[in-house]
Amino acid sequence: MIDIRIETVEALPAVAKALLEAAAQARVFLFYAPMGAGKTTFIKELCRQLGSHDSFSSPTYSIVNEYSYPGGRIFHFDLYRLKNSVELFDLGIEDYLHSGQYCFFEWPELVEELVEGNAVKVEIEVNGNIRYLRATSF
Repeated sequence: MIDIRIETVEALPAVAKALLEAAAQARVFLFYAPMGAGKTTFIKELCRQLGSHDSFSSPTYSIVNEYSYPGGRIFHFDLYRLKNSVELFDLGIEDYLHSGQYCFFEWPELVEELVEGNAVKVEIEVNGNIRYLRATSF
């Protein structure tokens, strides 16, 4: 789908736009990257590119943040603190996944088996100050 080298934070708008265009039909995005790689920062830019003007923050403690954009809702998940799939189901994950709205997942390992096609796997690799973003169909 896409494979991009990101050298500066100023490049994020163009990269986010390219990802959304390449994955135009997808609504579920799974973000894989080490701690501090920029997952939340990149998801904030995706939300901006979708037209959201909400105040963005990391859902580390709330598990899920909800934003609005002209086409509906965006759900931003941080599953790092969840211990098992029972906690995922307690969140009502199936409702989110079947909502037809954008779902961005950080630390998505627990949700992988629930994703039904049309998902995008986004991997961010860090090498010094340079990020490499690779997105493929899941």
